[in-house]
Amino acid sequence: MSITGLFLVAFIAVHLTINLLLIFDDSGELFNLGANFMATNPAIKIMEPILGLGFLIHILWSFNLEYQNWKARPIKYNKKNMGESSSWASRNMLVLGALVLVFLVIHIINFYWVIKFDPHSMQTVNVGGAEMEDTYTLVANLFKGSIVYCFFYILGGLLLGFHLSHGFWSAFQTLGLNNKYWMKRWQVIGYIYAVIVAVGFSVIPLYFLIKF
Repeated sequence: MSITGLFLVAFIAVHLTINLLLIFDDSGELFNLGANFMATNPAIKIMEPILGLGFLIHILWSFNLEYQNWKARPIKYNKKNMGESSSWASRNMLVLGALVLVFLVIHIINFYWVIKFDPHSMQTVNVGGAEMEDTYTLVANLFKGSIVYCFFYILGGLLLGFHLSHGFWSAFQTLGLNNKYWMKRWQVIGYIYAVIVAVGFSVIPLYFLIKF
């Protein structure tokens, strides 16, 4: 869980960086260049199946751990003030993860599936003399054309942020990369990263919602 989780944390950082190009250039050239680089770079092509495997292992292992925990103690502890010893996110990681999974599936259907398996539906555009798929129009049209999708993607960004607020630092704890000095530091870094991810992914649909 920790190794795949940190692997996905790195992927999210790259994915967010590329996606934020959507709000810095309304012509779409910057985002199309970034998306085209990610689609054509040989290293990225090699990483794609590894990324998919990382997601699969992380998801399946989370259900396995939840089952093992339940099997070890099917009767819950009789505690009233659980908030004093753990955060809400840490107690609901499986629920948050399941909701993020729903968001991920819809996200894949909206964008990745269309780009990879229905390329004939994509427009092409010339950027700097190079012909490439107009990924910007695909993304922008979805947000411009549906308030529901805008709010759905904002919710997805917030859910991902809550999931990461615990998952980030607990990954380092599980790997033993913590002590009395670093534990608090990993938690602070994790919370900052979670906020950046939540705000970053939320601001993109919000930008289109307000401007267009």
